[in-house]
Amino acid sequence: MKKQFIAGNWKMNLTIDEARGLARKLCDESVNSGVVDIGVFPAFVFLRDICEILRGSKVYVGAQNMYLEKSGAFTGEISGPMLRDVGCTHVIIGHSERRTIFHETNSMINSKIKAALSCGLKTIFCVGEKQEERDDDKTNEVVGNQLSEGLAGLTSEQIKELTIAYEPVWAIGTGKTATPEQANEVHTFIRNTIRSKYENDTAQSIRIQYGGSVNSKNADDLLGQPEIDGALVGGASLDVKSFLDIVSAAARSS
Repeated sequence: MKKQFIAGNWKMNLTIDEARGLARKLCDESVNSGVVDIGVFPAFVFLRDICEILRGSKVYVGAQNMYLEKSGAFTGEISGPMLRDVGCTHVIIGHSERRTIFHETNSMINSKIKAALSCGLKTIFCVGEKQEERDDDKTNEVVGNQLSEGLAGLTSEQIKELTIAYEPVWAIGTGKTATPEQANEVHTFIRNTIRSKYENDTAQSIRIQYGGSVNSKNADDLLGQPEIDGALVGGASLDVKSFLDIVSAAARSS
């Protein structure tokens, strides 16, 4: 059975003292039952500190983004080797905020995924539709294109290093949440899409997280769905109790 994976995306939040305090509390209070993987994704400027605090714990540390080149004249960007050098094991690629605010294309996201995997970073690859796309019944078309173009050229072995996060754009930071049935339906589509491109074992091994206003109140219902293998948590990850309540919900569903 796959472990559920609960990842906390801290986004552009917290001061360094707040970030350190949150990491220390997680280190002190998290009880890893052995059936749940836990990760946190702080801002770039906090990564070294958080990696140091959580070193030796069972909490993974990752970055919220990275650039597709290993080095060079790319002012303001951060490379995969730099992330590895400070202690990161994971990275988020293709978050909807990167797509919508910073206009990242499926092709660029594909290049970033390949760059991340090439330097040994496990990758959370995000997909999801906008409200108008869901209203127009284009969810599968949009998510299918994101998967097809985002995974282009990847081998079965590389695919197994990924976690896919389904994050409906209309549910991120809005307080709206896909119903458990809606989320599970898209997760099923994602897994079937992977199965159509790779073998069944690969499709079954990949963890598919749900993200979009996940909190301690809806976590049990969402994580209890058969095709949901964890959560990419935004705002609720900034509070230790709320985050660990979601971890506990994952453990109950495992």
